Amino acid sequence: MRSSTRVLVIGGGPAGSTAATLIARQGFEVTLLESATFPRYHIGESILPSALPVLDVLGVRQKVEEHGFVRKGGAYFEWGPENWELNFDHLQGSDSYSYQVVRSEFDELLLDHARTQGVDVHEGVSVREIVFDGERPIAARWARTKDRDESGTISFDFLVDCSGRAGVMATKYLKSRRYHEVFKNIATWSYWRGVKPLDKGPEGAIAVCSIPDGWFWAIPLHDGTYSVGLVSKAKAFAAKREELGGLQGVYDDGIARCPRIKDMLENAEQVAEMKAEQDYSYVSETFSGPGYVMAGDAACFLDPLLSTGVHLATFSGMLAGASVGSILREEFTEKEALSFYSQAYRQAYERLLILVSFFYRSFSRESQFFEADKLTRRERHMLNLYESFLYVVSGVEDLEDAKDSALDAVAARLQESGQLFAGENEAMAAMPTSEQNAVGGVYLTFEPQLGLRRRSAAEELVS
Repeated sequence: MRSSTRVLVIGGGPAGSTAATLIARQGFEVTLLESATFPRYHIGESILPSALPVLDVLGVRQKVEEHGFVRKGGAYFEWGPENWELNFDHLQGSDSYSYQVVRSEFDELLLDHARTQGVDVHEGVSVREIVFDGERPIAARWARTKDRDESGTISFDFLVDCSGRAGVMATKYLKSRRYHEVFKNIATWSYWRGVKPLDKGPEGAIAVCSIPDGWFWAIPLHDGTYSVGLVSKAKAFAAKREELGGLQGVYDDGIARCPRIKDMLENAEQVAEMKAEQDYSYVSETFSGPGYVMAGDAACFLDPLLSTGVHLATFSGMLAGASVGSILREEFTEKEALSFYSQAYRQAYERLLILVSFFYRSFSRESQFFEADKLTRRERHMLNLYESFLYVVSGVEDLEDAKDSALDAVAARLQESGQLFAGENEAMAAMPTSEQNAVGGVYLTFEPQLGLRRRSAAEELVS
């Protein structure tokens, strides 16, 4: 392994592979360290449509399309006494679907793609310690995950922490992680074969069904299995576990109390052992600082109710790619770029946090739609409450806030050119951008390459 690099990325999940790819494509030396050896298991199989434009910018969408993942046309909710469908066909633009993915395969696909784009990827390498110069991280001490005797130090100019829930910076050094008391949940899940397909909702939809003390997900996967999970309040889970004697007992009891899931699994076979995880939602008090950003779960984690994990990972990875690139090119001061990054990412997280919180407080569909409407910033002609809800929970609202319509246009242009962010790419001529959703006077741009741009003086006067 090299002894120094311009940018060090810790973690090879969707946040890390996205950030690393986009920074490398801007011509910077990037090294990525991943503690696991891929493919590795990960939960979080249901993807939002907002991931698709990012896959376009990464240049990996065709590979994902050809892999054969289940196309996700939307979602079906049975929440309390009400039920409704969420159909991605109602989104404006071409991205009217998403995917249900096997994460071990999806994440490996993204990481392998990062390699092809010039990222120096090292799997099976754990970061043991971060070295600081004052408040600024400047180097990392690493060791082979399975052979601690093989170790070393790598210095860097900038750090992108995508270390997931381990959260190297937030938990070990900054001590900045704060948990949301209202979202102290436990998830238990397994995999089933021979499941009765959902007869409600769009094709390939995720089913989300509530029970009095929690809710279920049911996700169809391309290997013929279903991921079926139960999310319970921690206290209720502990009581049930003591009463019923283990994870399987709590899980089976939940299935028996959820008519939709019970019907789907009536003639199915459970084909995997039980898995469990604390879904304790959290957020770091800071998302960035001198010489570093935190992306994906390293910065924040949200209850899985609305399937936002990969959205927040790829969205923050894209923001990191733009912000770090602008800093290294000295187009923006570090303070300016990191302020944009933190505000844009925190806004996306908090909007979804508010909506998930409202879900848990209300079983009324119209109330949830109305709450989503209040969380949209942009003015849309004839936008009804259902559409407001759709734009928020699909992740599209966050993308629009960051760049408006530029992403779709640049992806189409780059497909034509066959190149992406390759230094002085003449094919990347003027791309349409919008200043109306600038964060702190700054917005995402793709002209002439991924980066940040200041809102014009004229636009500042209008706003």
